[in-house]
Amino acid sequence: MRRGAGTAPLPGTAEIDRVLSRAVRDTGAHIAVIYLLEDSGRLLRMEAAIGMPAQIVKPWTRVRANADVPVAAAVRGRALVWVPDQQELARRFPATAVVVPDPFATAAAPIQSGGRVWGAWALIWPPSRPPHLTPRELDAIEIASRDLGEALRWAAEAGRPPKPGRRPRLVPPPPPGAPDRQRALAAGGYLDRLPDGCAAVAPEGRITFVNAAAAELLGGDGPDLRGRLLWEAVAWLRDPVFEDRYRAALVTQQATSCDIRHPDGRTLEVRLHPDPTGISLRITPATPHRPRREHGAPPAPRGGSFHDFLHMAAALTRALDVREVVELVTDHVMPVCGSQAMVIMVAETGRMRIVGSHGYRRDVLDRFDGRPLASPGPAAQVMRTGEAAFFGSREELRRGYPSAANMDGMAAWAFLPLTVSDRVLGTCVFAFDHPRPFTTEERTTLTTLAGLLAQALDRALLYEVKDHLAHSLQTSLLPRGLPEIAGLETAARYVPATPGVGIGGDFYDLIRLDDTAAAAVIGDVQGHNMTAAALMGQVRTAIHAHTAAGAGPGEVLKHTNRLLIDLRAELFTSCLLVHTDLRLRTFCAASAGHPPPLLCPPNRPADRVDVPVGLLLGIDPDADYPVLQAPFPPGAVLALYTDGLIETPGIDLDHAIGALAVHLTRAAHQPLHRLTGTLLGHASSVRQRADDMALLLLKHSPGDAVRTRGGR
Repeated sequence: MRRGAGTAPLPGTAEIDRVLSRAVRDTGAHIAVIYLLEDSGRLLRMEAAIGMPAQIVKPWTRVRANADVPVAAAVRGRALVWVPDQQELARRFPATAVVVPDPFATAAAPIQSGGRVWGAWALIWPPSRPPHLTPRELDAIEIASRDLGEALRWAAEAGRPPKPGRRPRLVPPPPPGAPDRQRALAAGGYLDRLPDGCAAVAPEGRITFVNAAAAELLGGDGPDLRGRLLWEAVAWLRDPVFEDRYRAALVTQQATSCDIRHPDGRTLEVRLHPDPTGISLRITPATPHRPRREHGAPPAPRGGSFHDFLHMAAALTRALDVREVVELVTDHVMPVCGSQAMVIMVAETGRMRIVGSHGYRRDVLDRFDGRPLASPGPAAQVMRTGEAAFFGSREELRRGYPSAANMDGMAAWAFLPLTVSDRVLGTCVFAFDHPRPFTTEERTTLTTLAGLLAQALDRALLYEVKDHLAHSLQTSLLPRGLPEIAGLETAARYVPATPGVGIGGDFYDLIRLDDTAAAAVIGDVQGHNMTAAALMGQVRTAIHAHTAAGAGPGEVLKHTNRLLIDLRAELFTSCLLVHTDLRLRTFCAASAGHPPPLLCPPNRPADRVDVPVGLLLGIDPDADYPVLQAPFPPGAVLALYTDGLIETPGIDLDHAIGALAVHLTRAAHQPLHRLTGTLLGHASSVRQRADDMALLLLKHSPGDAVRTRGGR
């Protein structure tokens, strides 16, 4: 057995290897792997593998316990997981099916003993095996699971708990019977006389035989090449196409081939013929025409379509809300699938609800939206059973559902279940305007895609619920309306950040002090999460309480700062507090690290008010907040805002404040409620807003009727 350098043998490895080899022999599987669960319970690490080289096992050496992988599902469910074919793998484990597109069957079982789950192990068969495990195979799996659990428990009780090395051990498969020596010599002589290159490779990738022609092509002689890893011995075989075909041959146990360019410029055809003991390679000059594919071999991978599929998968992982999911399916999935119409439905309170569509008329959608799950029809049936349904023509659909044959004017349909963790979330329908015989490959691809779509949709629905709750919390913490004060016109607006950035902590408030005085406050809590929103509510309440008690702006900020430090808030807060006195026609202001207000006197340009800037709230318990007093003449507009209105990547902050002052000067004649929209529009030219925005406008309007505008 070969290990990477620097790895110590696991206690009980001989017993583990014996059990795995016996299971491979008794079940007819050609690959076996064993994973051990880390103490944290969150990670499975591969300890050993039979029948696979390091080049293939490398991406699978670490598997998260919550991953979309059969061995992880076996650990979570503490039960055997049986996946008989690629279509079932695509339905239940779509992420795995994307990464391993080659067909195979697999059984994964948990390893348990003494009330503890130690890990999981799995067997892999060629796709040609029967779709059900036989009683003999089930018995062999059960016995092996028990014996592995006992071996691992024994190691732990012996004071040497099982811990995998840095790299998994590669265990040779059970050896075949030794051939007759005379026969072996004759076979070797026969192969050496052939002009074609012939080589044999063990499952773990080591060269076991080369004839003379192969040795010349591979760049060495037999003794030098034998025992070396194929990819290390022959650099020009470290080709993605060859590695893909090698993996396909090993996993599917079906012959395949590919063309590889030799360093001397020749194009060679490499044919791979696998069995459980290894792979035979036949290397010949490539013919100018397309080589004939071996009977039963899978088609060579279509690079373009596979790239498209990976692109679709990556796009779906980026979808944030339901609208984005629908747009991505429309823009990326439908063109690749060739469908002309699509609808996505989810199960909701016993009915089907359409959350997105493309290509269907409104009247067609209205016939399906809100239908009971118990109603007849393929969409409801797929949603109830979780089994995909494909209809290549209207005749096929009519045979199964006579009343649905002319439901939408299309000619072929794929009804795909949207399944997440064995829970059917809904149904996705792809419709085609021409008959379409769905091949096995197409069904597998669409089923895999539906699994990825289901995960994206589930995340999007969960995000929308959380986003709605968060913004409901934030909205409830903002004032429902602003108090009326004679001679003071007010308007306020709050604009959340672009969806996906998170809930912000911007806030504003207006507090009535007496008939001619008011306190205006605006602030920004650090962060974009529920904590920021909750802290925003605490800050606003504290400022309101201290202001109502008669404290001036500097004292209010000082008391609020100490409160936040006493609460051990982990987020800092900027705040600007302004007391206006309409009788004296003045205002006084204090700032805790907040952008300066803008004052636009009548018939004069707007300019920043340089309020002394103190520390952010929540940093220094002894911080002071100096107060500035300034005139507030009749007709003047005072603008308080948060940094989301002015901050733009690459733009100097002072320049941005100056630009906002210019906009305020130009639009100061507008009614205050329109002015808020104008100033916010100044910042809306950036499509993706990384921060939320709050804006509070005050206008000294003596003799005018009271006008207040508040907006969330």
